[in-house]
Amino acid sequence: MSRRRKGRDVNGILVIDKPQGLTSNGVLQQVKRLYGAAKAGHTGALDPLATGVLPLCFGEATKFSQMMLDSDKAYIATARLGERTETGDSEGVIVAARPVPEGLTPEVLEPVLDKFRGDIQQVPSMYSALKHNGRPLYEYAREGIEIERPARPVTIYELRLLDVRENEMDIAVKCTKGTYIRSLVEDIGEVLGCGAHVIALRRTLAAGFTLADVHTVPDLEAMRERGESLDGLLVAPDAALSMFPGHRLSGQPLVSILNGQPVRIPGRAYEGFVRIYGNEGFVGLAEALPAGEETELVPRRLVSNSGKR
Repeated sequence: MSRRRKGRDVNGILVIDKPQGLTSNGVLQQVKRLYGAAKAGHTGALDPLATGVLPLCFGEATKFSQMMLDSDKAYIATARLGERTETGDSEGVIVAARPVPEGLTPEVLEPVLDKFRGDIQQVPSMYSALKHNGRPLYEYAREGIEIERPARPVTIYELRLLDVRENEMDIAVKCTKGTYIRSLVEDIGEVLGCGAHVIALRRTLAAGFTLADVHTVPDLEAMRERGESLDGLLVAPDAALSMFPGHRLSGQPLVSILNGQPVRIPGRAYEGFVRIYGNEGFVGLAEALPAGEETELVPRRLVSNSGKR
């Protein structure tokens, strides 16, 4: 006997303004219950300390969560100077305190920040969710076990100083996936010679979504109490895939794609992933591969409700 599926079919993306103090999964479970959804996932965890843009995927949209996870991110962070903590943020105990250099003006800080712009090597924090032998590093850290972590390449597209005070500074960061803001702040603190840790972190960009796109959990709860449907807040999966070019198919080529078969199109206009559209909208993602003077579109992720259009 087949197991009855719990929840209803909900498809699309909801961008939540994650509140401070909750895990990303905790927020996901709250929203999943509000929707009564059968299937949902998030697109990359934020620390409990952090707030801001957290795209949640429902149903068919979960097929594209990895692409969203791989997208560039942006943050605004507040760093406390003069103190280094066990975790790299204010949730950890202070393990070292040093005097903050006097006269930290924007002119003094700019050459320091410039060392971290562009392509850099970064050692992940022991309190990150990066896994070692199947376990997240933070589990080892809580047991007092230090795991050797090789430096990894990341790119800091933008690192702007927003404000500097006596022992604090605010920075805006735009970066590639896998960049740890706590590690970045700690490294800046070491160059300054006083140490630093994150005391506030707000994500302002993820998967192409910004703070202008977010909804809050209290807003969703209020809508439910008024008997309003939450489904109208969802956006289609392709809203998070704008980094890929789009191509429209019809007739037999579209039928072939929907049946999982590659098709060829004239020319070499595409490289990498391509959004495919049919007569009634988004169909899924295909990978464009060179095929002589043509391009072969190989279906990789298709939405199951697209049908043979």
